[in-house]
Amino acid sequence: MTRAQIKYIRSLTLQKFRNENKLFIAEGEKVAGEWLASGKRINTIVGTPDWIALNTEMIGRHPEAELCSVKGGELEQMSAMQTPNNVLLVIPMEDKGPIPLNKEWYLALDEIQDPGNMGTIIRIADWFGIGNIVCSPGCADVYNPKVVQSAMGGHLRVNIYESNLVPFLQSIDTQKVAATLGGESVYSLQRSNSGVLIIGNESQGISAEVLKTATIRVTIPRRGGAESLNAGVSAGILCALLLPC
Repeated sequence: MTRAQIKYIRSLTLQKFRNENKLFIAEGEKVAGEWLASGKRINTIVGTPDWIALNTEMIGRHPEAELCSVKGGELEQMSAMQTPNNVLLVIPMEDKGPIPLNKEWYLALDEIQDPGNMGTIIRIADWFGIGNIVCSPGCADVYNPKVVQSAMGGHLRVNIYESNLVPFLQSIDTQKVAATLGGESVYSLQRSNSGVLIIGNESQGISAEVLKTATIRVTIPRRGGAESLNAGVSAGILCALLLPC
C-alpha cells in the first residue's frame, strides 16, 4: 500500500474523517469474519498474506471490495488497537432512514459517552434481539473503532439512530422505562412484549427532560455496598428481567 492509502485509512480512526467519508473501520479476525460472512458491502479488505491465504473463500464473497495485502508494520500504522490484528476492513456507513415506530423493544441512550459502554450495549441489544437503538446527539460515536470492536458484530443486526430523545419518546406509543435510582424494583414488574428502555449518562444519569417522558421508573435493588452499576451492566440486567423469555 502507498503512504497515502495508509494515511487515509488511519484518518478513519477519527470521527471527523469518518463522517466526511461515510466510512468506518472494523478490526480483528472475529469482527471481520462476521462482516465477511454477511451480505453487507465492504469497501476495502486489508490483511496480512497469511490471513488472506486462510480466508480466500470469504474474501471471494466480496468482489466489490479492494483487497490489500500488507505487512504487519503497515497494518499497525492504520490500526486503532494497541495490539493490531491480522485484518482490517473499511466499511460504508448505511443510511438507516427514519426511526421505525413499532410495538417492540428499543433502547434509548441518553449521553452514553464511554465507547466501551456503547459497544457493550450494542452487543447486549444484539443478544436480546433488540433491533433498534436511539442515541442522543451527545452519545459516543457508534462507529468509533473501540465501539465497533466491543459490539462484536452487533452493528450488522442492530439499527442505530441518532435523534433528540424527547421527540422520539413522545412519538412512540409504548411504555417508556427509565433506569434510575429510586424507581420501582425491577423484580416487581412484569415482562412485556414492547417498550423503550432508557439508559442514562454514566455519571449524571438520565436528563430531567428525558426523564419526564418516562411512564415507569425502575431500579435494580442494591444489596451490597457498591455506589452504582456500570451502564452496560445495568442495561443487560434490565433486558434480562423486562423482555419476554
